[in-house]
Parts: sequence; C-alpha cells; structure tokens
Amino acid sequence: MLPRTLTSLPLGALDWVAFGWFFLWWMGYVCFAGWRGRTMPSLVSQMGKFRRQWMQAVAVRDVRIGDVNILANLSNGSTFFASTTLLILGGLLALLGTTEKVASVMAELPFNRMSSEQLWDIKVLLLVGVFVFAFFKFTWSLRLYHFCSVMVGGAPPPEAHGGEHARFIERTVRTTTLAAESFNNGLRAYYFALAAMTWFLNPWVWMMATSWVVLILYHREFQSTALRTLAED
Repeated sequence: MLPRTLTSLPLGALDWVAFGWFFLWWMGYVCFAGWRGRTMPSLVSQMGKFRRQWMQAVAVRDVRIGDVNILANLSNGSTFFASTTLLILGGLLALLGTTEKVASVMAELPFNRMSSEQLWDIKVLLLVGVFVFAFFKFTWSLRLYHFCSVMVGGAPPPEAHGGEHARFIERTVRTTTLAAESFNNGLRAYYFALAAMTWFLNPWVWMMATSWVVLILYHREFQSTALRTLAED
C-alpha cells in the first residue's frame, strides 16, 4: 500500500504504471548492459581493450604530452555536457513558473490528456531529477579524467621496473574506465530524459518511448556497425 504522501499526488493509475515502467527499464537496462558486457562484446568492453593498449604504450613512452592532450579532449566532452545540463536545468526550473501557459499550449497537441497544473509540475520535476542525475555523472567523469591526467603525468619512466609499469597500467585503465562509464551513464540519462518528455503527451506514449530508447541503446551497444568494426581482428 502506497504511503499517504504518494496517494495524495494527482497521478492516475496509468501514470503510476508508466512511472514504474520508466524506472524499471532504465535501471534494468543499466544492470543488464553491465552483465551482458561480461559475456559478449560491447562498445564498453571493446573500448576497455583499447584503453589497456593505450596505457601499455604510455608506460614505455618517454614523452607523454600527447596522451595528456587526449585525456584533455575526453574531459572536454564531459565539460560540454555538464554545462549544457546546467542550462537545461535552468530552463526547466523557469518552466515551473509558467505552468498554466505551457499546459494550455500542450493541450492543443494530439494524443494529449488534460491534467492539473500540479501534475504538470510533477512532470517537469521528473525531468529536473533526470538531468540532475546526468549532471552528477558528467562532473564525476570530468574529475576522473583529471585524475587520469595526473596519473599519466606521474607515470614511471620507461626504464622503471616492470612491476611499476603493471601497477600503473592497472590503476590508470581502471580509472579511465570508471570515467568512461560515468560519462556513458550521463548520456543514457539524456536518452531517457527524451523519453520522459513524452509524458507531457500521454502515459502510453511515455511507455512506448521508453521501450524505444532501450531498443536503441541495446542496438548501439551490442549490435551496431561500430561495434563490429572495433571487434575486428
């Protein structure tokens, strides 16, 4: 039985089903992708192999300025999305003050279901929550890439003992992988935010959009031409 604070929300039964469907597929796909990537090739696992080859090459290089520049370019992607997410959050928070006007515009769209202003605010707040999650993921990815830059800058010299190189490679590969995974989760949040926007039209459309996003993510991570190209020997 739902708590009184939840039952008092202006959500119909279909809204609750769509809400659960959204988070079930989102969290379920994240867990599934992590599990599936251990047993079959995926974009994440293939890029992990390339990151290891990269760090093995870094360990025996005298000059590593180019490698630091590569890490800087990778962190630029996280910086861009983190900044963009802040702009989106600002727009969504501003939207909360114009609920009545936006609701009247959206009411004219096909397949739209009339809803109260309080429900419109809940829909906007859902998007705010998704983008806040994405912001934390992108900023954490940015910090991890900065850590990797320091690690590459402090890498042992080529003539160092092999054990030092092995420890450097393992730590750096793991840290760059964590940065990439955090960035990837931030991008997934963007995909699911696009699906969540369809709740403004109809819960049925929201559920279909969520399923469509999961299919796109699965195809790109496990069945795409890019993956087949990266997996070629």
